[in-house]
Amino acid sequence: MSRRLKAAIIGCGGIANGKHLPSLSKQPQVDLIAFCDIVEERASKAAEEYGAEGAKVYTDYRKLLQEVDADIVHVCTPNDSHAEITVASLEAGSHVMCEKPMAKTADQARQMLEAAKRTGKKLTIAYQNRFRSDSLYLKELCESGELGDIYLGKALAIRRRAVPTWGVFLDEEKQGGGPLIDIGTHALDLTLWLMDNYEPKSVTGSVFHKLGGRKDAANAFGPWDPEQFKVEDSAFGFITMKNGATIILESSWALNVLEVGEAQTILCGTEGGADMKNGLRLNGEKNSRLFETKVDLGTGGVAFFEGQEESEAYREAEAWVQAVLEDKEPLVKPEQALVVTEILEAIYQSAKTGETVYFDHERN
Repeated sequence: MSRRLKAAIIGCGGIANGKHLPSLSKQPQVDLIAFCDIVEERASKAAEEYGAEGAKVYTDYRKLLQEVDADIVHVCTPNDSHAEITVASLEAGSHVMCEKPMAKTADQARQMLEAAKRTGKKLTIAYQNRFRSDSLYLKELCESGELGDIYLGKALAIRRRAVPTWGVFLDEEKQGGGPLIDIGTHALDLTLWLMDNYEPKSVTGSVFHKLGGRKDAANAFGPWDPEQFKVEDSAFGFITMKNGATIILESSWALNVLEVGEAQTILCGTEGGADMKNGLRLNGEKNSRLFETKVDLGTGGVAFFEGQEESEAYREAEAWVQAVLEDKEPLVKPEQALVVTEILEAIYQSAKTGETVYFDHERN
């Protein structure tokens, strides 16, 4: 009989129920044995729906870690508790998948990385957009040199009016920021990964709180409370890498713009370019002529085929489980996620001080 993994979930809110629990429950070698949430009813409901026989429910993650011998722990809590819970879980002997962003601050993210190295346990961050079909295909093209030297990237996470009004999204103390740290983090991670460039040189940022103070504002999730809107409504960064490449990061929950999209990237290389604006499109020059191609990532028109493609959330969970079972490095490495957090923090710092932030420390 193949080895089975015992899994615990800490934080049973929206992201756990929307992604982690459904995906983990479909992994044949995983048993969900413990659920923790500060609201006991949420943990109980998750255990009832997804738990293995005898699954335990907790309101204190420390007690869970003391009483449960979990192979893997998924941390699905607000950003300010990512580091604390992740470090404790690693030290308890569990491998950890933590929701994005890695942490509220770069210092906290470094503590997480250090704990993973110290304990010898695996740590990954839930950047599931790497597991989309278009992302995986484009990564293959980048690695094969199809785009050549990629020297310009645009990381896009733009909403016109879609401010999340539930939970702690508008709480700067809990989250560390707004759209930049919430959805901009996905676009930046995807762009850095595709470019395979994790050596930032400098960052210049602009952060705006221009629309958040409005009452009865039009919003996909209903009007927000201006008194509670403590984070930015849009943020932008200009990132220069040590090899001279440039990345432009755009993020917003509320912005007067019509061209929107999340977790998208535009790449420009010496041999070609790619974008995700309307499906995956490639462009370049062949035989002295310009060309553009839209990539078909469907089933290829196979007659009578009724199967459905696996979601990126399922692929993320499957790859993570296999990394633990086979003792392999996870696709999303904590060192990479740390760079994402460092850049996000630099954008906030630059916007606050009005100065460019320079990276002068050496990386391992």
